[in-house]
Amino acid sequence: MSKERNGGREAGVKPAVVIMAAGKGTRLKTRRPKVLHEVGGKPLLSHVIAAASKIVAPADIFVVVGHEAEKVRTAVAASGVQFVEQPEQRGTGHAIQCTRAEIAGYENVVVLSGDVPLIKAETIEQLWRKHQEESAAMTILTAAMENATGYGRVLRKSAGAQEVEAIVEEKALTAGQKQIKEINSGIYAFKTATLLEHLDKLASTNLHDELYLTDMAALLFAAGERVVAVQATEAAEVLGANTITELVALDATLRARTAARLMAAGVTIFRPETCMIDGEVEIEADTVIEPYVQLLGHTRVGTDTRIRSYSVIENCTVGNRVIIRQSCVLADSSIADGADIGPFARMRPGCEIGEDVHIGNFVEVKKSKLHKGVKAGHLAYLGDAEIGAKSNIGAGVITCNYDGEKKHATRIGEGVFVGSDSTLVAPVGIGDGAYIGAGSCITKDVPAGALAVGRARQVTKEGWSTARRARSKKQD
Repeated sequence: MSKERNGGREAGVKPAVVIMAAGKGTRLKTRRPKVLHEVGGKPLLSHVIAAASKIVAPADIFVVVGHEAEKVRTAVAASGVQFVEQPEQRGTGHAIQCTRAEIAGYENVVVLSGDVPLIKAETIEQLWRKHQEESAAMTILTAAMENATGYGRVLRKSAGAQEVEAIVEEKALTAGQKQIKEINSGIYAFKTATLLEHLDKLASTNLHDELYLTDMAALLFAAGERVVAVQATEAAEVLGANTITELVALDATLRARTAARLMAAGVTIFRPETCMIDGEVEIEADTVIEPYVQLLGHTRVGTDTRIRSYSVIENCTVGNRVIIRQSCVLADSSIADGADIGPFARMRPGCEIGEDVHIGNFVEVKKSKLHKGVKAGHLAYLGDAEIGAKSNIGAGVITCNYDGEKKHATRIGEGVFVGSDSTLVAPVGIGDGAYIGAGSCITKDVPAGALAVGRARQVTKEGWSTARRARSKKQD
C-alpha cells in the first residue's frame, strides 16, 4: 500500500475526499449558489464538510467550485478545506478531471455531493470500509426509495449481487428499469489510479453535452473492474435539494433531529415542530423551551433555565436559572446565572448581563456590562455603559452615547439610583451610591454619594388655568 504523502497525510491510510460544489442549482430559481442555501442554520456545503471532516483532515478535502466560486470559498474558508476550480461547468465527470493533480497521490478517493446535508460521517465511513473490503475499483452508495422518481437507478449484475453493471439516469430508463427502487446517491468511492486511467473515456453523448461520473460504473464494469454497491441505512441521508420546497423539508428534518437530541439529554421542548433550533446549539438538562422559540448559531443555554415563547436568541451564552420572558431578542451576548429578562427586551451585540440582573419590558441594551443585581425595569436604552452592582435604572432612562460622530461611554457605580426619564450624556460617570433625580439631564460627572438634579425649577401659577378658560368662553 502506498505511503506517499499528500496534504500532510499518508495517502494509503485515508482517502482524499472530493466534494462537488460547482453547480448553479438553476431549479431553485434563486441567484444564490445552491450549496450556500442554508438548512439547520448553516449552508448545505458546511454540513457535508463537517461530516467529511470526521473521516479525514480538512487538508484532504477538495471542494470543487465553479459558479460564484469566490462566494463559496469565502463562506467555508474557515473549515480549512482546499479548493479546486472548475471554470466551465461541464458535469460531474469533468469536475473530477479538474482534480487530477490534487487526488493523484492518494490510493483512494471518496466523492460527495455538496447539496446532501443529511449525510452522516458514519455512512461515509461505511462506504469507505466496504470499498476496502471488496477491493473495488468503484463503490456506489445507494438507497432504497419507495418513490424513486427523479433519481438514476442502480443496475446490479443480478438480483442480490454485490456487483453493479451500470447506473442509468432517469431519462434513459426502460419501462422495466423504472420499477427498480434502488437509486444512485451520487456518492462514490474510487480506486484513484483506476479512476484516472479511465476518466478520459467519459463521453458527452447527452442532451447537455456534459461528462457524467455516473457513466464510470458501466465503463469500469466493461473493463473487467470490480464495481460494487452499499446501501445507506436511512434513505433520507442521500436526499438533495433541487427546489425551495425540498430545501425546507431538509431543514425540518435537521431541526427535528436537533430537538430529539436535546430532549434525549433532558431538555423539555414544548411543540418542538414550532421551534427553530440550529444544529450547533447546546442546552443543559432541566431547561424548558416553550413553543415558537428560535435558538440560533452557537447559542449555549445552562440548566434550570426557561425560555418563553417568541424569543429569538442568536450566538448567546445563557447561564443557569435564567428566565427569558416572551418576545425577547438577544444577539452575541452573555446572560449570567439567575438573570430575569423581558418580556420584549432586546440585547444587541456585546452585552454582558451579570448574575441576578433584571432587564424588564422594552429595555434595550447595547455593548454594555451590567453587574450583579442591577435592575432596569422598563422603557430604557443602555448603550456603551457599565453599571455597577445593585444599581437601579428608572423608566425612560437613556444613556446618550452618540454625539453624531463618535460613541462615548457612561460609567455608573454601585448602588446608584437613576430616576425615571433621566438622560445621561456620555462621556459621563456617576459615583457609587449617587442619586439622580427624575427627569434630569446629566452632562457632568456626579461624585459618589451625591444627589444630582439637572432640570428647570418648577413654576406654579395658581388660578392660571381657570382664568384662561374664562377668557376663551368670553371670546366665543
